[in-house]
Amino acid sequence: MTTPTTESTGTRRRWAGLAVLVLSVTLVAVDATVLSLAIPSISETLDPSSTQLLWIGDSYSFVLAGLLVSMGALSDRIGRKKLLLLGSSAFGTASLLAAYSPGPGWLILARALLGVAGATIMPSTLSLIRTLFPDARERATAIGVWGAGATAGAALGPLVGGVLLEHFWWGSVFLLNLPVLLLLLVLGAWLLPESRDPEPGSWDLLSVLLSMAGVIGVVYAIKELAANGLGHWYVPAALAAGGLALAAFVRRQLRLASPLLDVRLFGNPRFTAAVAGSLASLIGLSGVLFFMSQYLQLVRGYSPLTAGLAEMPAFAGAVAGGLLTAWVARRTGARATLAGGLLVMGAGLGLLGWVHEDSAYLLLGISFLAVGTAEGVVYTLAADLVLSAAPADRAGAASAVSETAYELGTALGIALVGSVVTAIYAGSLHFPAGTPAAAAERAGQSISGAVEAAASLPDGLGQPLLAQAEHAFVHGMNTAALLAAGLLLVSAATAWRLLRDRPGTAASPAGEPTGDEPTGEPGEPAAAPAARSGLAA
Repeated sequence: MTTPTTESTGTRRRWAGLAVLVLSVTLVAVDATVLSLAIPSISETLDPSSTQLLWIGDSYSFVLAGLLVSMGALSDRIGRKKLLLLGSSAFGTASLLAAYSPGPGWLILARALLGVAGATIMPSTLSLIRTLFPDARERATAIGVWGAGATAGAALGPLVGGVLLEHFWWGSVFLLNLPVLLLLLVLGAWLLPESRDPEPGSWDLLSVLLSMAGVIGVVYAIKELAANGLGHWYVPAALAAGGLALAAFVRRQLRLASPLLDVRLFGNPRFTAAVAGSLASLIGLSGVLFFMSQYLQLVRGYSPLTAGLAEMPAFAGAVAGGLLTAWVARRTGARATLAGGLLVMGAGLGLLGWVHEDSAYLLLGISFLAVGTAEGVVYTLAADLVLSAAPADRAGAASAVSETAYELGTALGIALVGSVVTAIYAGSLHFPAGTPAAAAERAGQSISGAVEAAASLPDGLGQPLLAQAEHAFVHGMNTAALLAAGLLLVSAATAWRLLRDRPGTAASPAGEPTGDEPTGEPGEPAAAPAARSGLAA
């Protein structure tokens, strides 16, 4: 018989375990964006090319996205707690390598290794929440807290980076991981339960390789296409190879008795809408952080700490949005909440299309707040929809789909938005007469290169060159912001359509269809109201 004291102890232990999981997911999310404010310092110290600079930002998310599905399935097999703790140890080792990288190539490698380790952490956190909180309403609250940690971590990265860069060198942003990871290892080993799929089947190595090749190949091709067009043979080759690998991966999953990823889950419109919405929202958020951090420092002249503080509305909004998601979804329904969140985020990004070199900060603050709050709502609700659509024994693999959308969105945001800004910057930059060739070449690489080149020239040349560079960068930033806003608006319309009322869905207590009930797997009857998402229940 369970006594009140025993039940109370179990409840406290569950929520303490959730705190450990939130700590781990926040750490991984911070690492995805913490370098945004360090880019100028890294450019000055390591002197990377413009392509290397993008890869320093991209390699972490690319590798993480390519491995998440595989690691999610692995966690179902060997144990989610075990993989979480192993990954945390590897994350600490890779952080040391990144902090003391002697050149851009080493830093890219270290970021890729961080991605490998991060891929073992992310899927385990969400699937362990399902183990810790079997009750749907408790789980809804837990996912809200977890979602706030994930989105707030991405928004918090620039502030953490700003504080550290104000006093230390750029490598300190990685050393911060070590004490957090030590705490995670000690508390995780004590508080977290072990869970795994009781009948996991074999871990199909060919599926692992196909998923990695497909995701990384397609993302690389899109990145290069945005930066250089189709002028190089390897761009369409990478796109074709990645597409073929993904097609082969899907065909193989449909044939395997124990697939790495149950692609039939995408037959559930709720699942598809959640994944697509999460992907689009992260493209917007990571893109904003990537170019706005450079804008605040290199165009407006903010210090790293001031720039981090300037982006605080995004952090505050992400926390508030994640925590309020359950309340909003229960009152408006998952359909209106998801589509509305994407609409608000698109509007916030659209505001940045009208920012100039000397725009009032109020415009920036409103945009940051709107984008952060909407991202907190969208990502938290999407994670809950994904988790509620999957069987409990496939929680790790389903969670990995949500996390893949998160990291793939981060990578695409940096790649696409960064490439658009870079391409427009280079195409619209005009050099004052008499600018030395070496200075022009350096300024044409990036806005940070222009700042350094202008500093080496007499005022009569340096100031006009800097003014031209700032104008070209802001022009590229405006265009990229409007394109990202368009993507979010299309995503909102798509989510609204996918989550529309369908024949056979359960009715609300008032007798009206809500459009929030899962329709079940293809060929299966619609789920009962009790099987609904915890957030919308």
